[in-house]
Order: sequence, then C-alpha cells, then structure tokens
Amino acid sequence: MAAVERLGHVAIRVQDMERAKRFYCSLGMELVWDAKDWCYLETRPGREGLALLGPGYRAAGPHFAFHFRDRAAVDAAHAQLKAAGVAVGAVHDHRDGTASFYLRDSEGNWLEMLYEPQGGIPANVTPAMGVTV
Repeated sequence: MAAVERLGHVAIRVQDMERAKRFYCSLGMELVWDAKDWCYLETRPGREGLALLGPGYRAAGPHFAFHFRDRAAVDAAHAQLKAAGVAVGAVHDHRDGTASFYLRDSEGNWLEMLYEPQGGIPANVTPAMGVTV
C-alpha cells in the first residue's frame, strides 16, 4: 500500500460562508481558494488546511484528507485499495491542479486521497487581501 504522507485537511459544512471565513481568518488562517460555494484556508502556505463547504456544495461532504506530493502515489493507492476490495471513487483532476478520489474507511468515515502539487495548493486569491483573482 502506498504510504500516506500527511494528514492534509479537514472539510466541514458551514451555513454562512462569509461568517465562517471571517471566523477562521481571525484565528490566523489564510484564505487560499475562494469560490461561491466553498473555500480553502491554510494554517500557513503548503500546510494544514480547512475546507469550508457551503450549504449548496454537493461535490463532496464533510471529510478528512491525506495529501500526497506525488500523483503516482495517489494512483497507486487507488489501485491497491480497489484490488483489496475497497469501494473507491474514480480519480478526478480538479481545477486547482490537484487530483483525488474518495472512499469510506472501515468505520464509515469519508476520506479523500489527494495529490497536492509541489508548492502546495494553488491560490485564486491575493494574499493578505482575501480578494478573488
């Protein structure tokens, strides 16, 4: 089995995106990706993250994610889990340059196996301004 590199992020459901962004930014997190129905914050560039999923976001639900720096490791983990009989979703390429798949662990919790490009998850906001670019 391909070894996970690190626990990368947790995704939670929020009812008010703007209020939640203000709260987590006030704790020192930096807004990295900002979309209408979800956003991504990091403790510092390329480190632990928090995804806020708005009420209308349907691509994924609350989960935690293991991050990999090598796309091939994600593909290998997918193949190995599938061969072991674990129900896994397809590997998807995302608009931010990442790629991932979802599965449930042995206890029914959702998790994501995510390729994170060298240099971290790309931003679509201007640092320190929180303005979408």
